[in-house]
Amino acid sequence: MTGIIILAAGASTRLGQAKQQLLFRGQTLLQLSVQAAMGSGGAPILLVLGANTETIALQGLPPEVQVVHNPQWVEGMASSIRVGVEELVKVSPKATGALFMLCDQPFVTSSVLNQLIQEKEKTKKGIVACSYQDTLGAPVLFDKSFFPYLLLLQGQEGAKKLLAHFPSDTASVPFPKGAIDIDTPADYVALQNLEQPS
Repeated sequence: MTGIIILAAGASTRLGQAKQQLLFRGQTLLQLSVQAAMGSGGAPILLVLGANTETIALQGLPPEVQVVHNPQWVEGMASSIRVGVEELVKVSPKATGALFMLCDQPFVTSSVLNQLIQEKEKTKKGIVACSYQDTLGAPVLFDKSFFPYLLLLQGQEGAKKLLAHFPSDTASVPFPKGAIDIDTPADYVALQNLEQPS
C-alpha cells in the first residue's frame, strides 16, 4: 500500500498568512489536499504540520487523516519529509511507498494521485513525479527503497534532488496545472483571477 504524506508544516512567510487556510472554491487549500488524498487509492494519510499545528488541527480533520507534528519545521522541507517517512514506517510497516503532496497546489486531484500510483505499478520505477513547465516535481511517489535517501535530506531541500540523482529510475505523469502553487499574495490573486469568467 502506498502511504500519502501531505507536507503542510511551513509558516508561509512570503505569503504573510497560513497558506493552508487560504480559501479556494469554498474550501481551504488544506481541505482540498485532504479531499484529493482521501479519494485516492493511497493509505494511510499523514498530515505533517508545524508552524500552525494547533490552529489547523482545530479546524477538524477527517478521522482517516493522522496529524504528525514536526517540531523541527523551522529547518525547512527536509525535516517534514523525514518526520513523514519515519511516521509512515511506524504506523504502516508494510507500506510499499510514500506519495508526497504539498498543500499549496490547488489543482491536485485524486485522479492525479492515482495516476502516479498506477504509473509506478506499470513501469516498476522507484520514483514517479509530476511533470510541468519543463520540470519534475510534486506530487511525487517514492518506492520504499528510497526511504533511506529521504531520511538523509537536510535543510530547505525537498526531495527534488533525488529525481536528478536517479533519472533512470524516474518516471513521470503529465500534470500542467502542477505549476500553479501559492507562495505569495500575488500567486493567490492570480489563482482567484483564474476563476473569474472572462
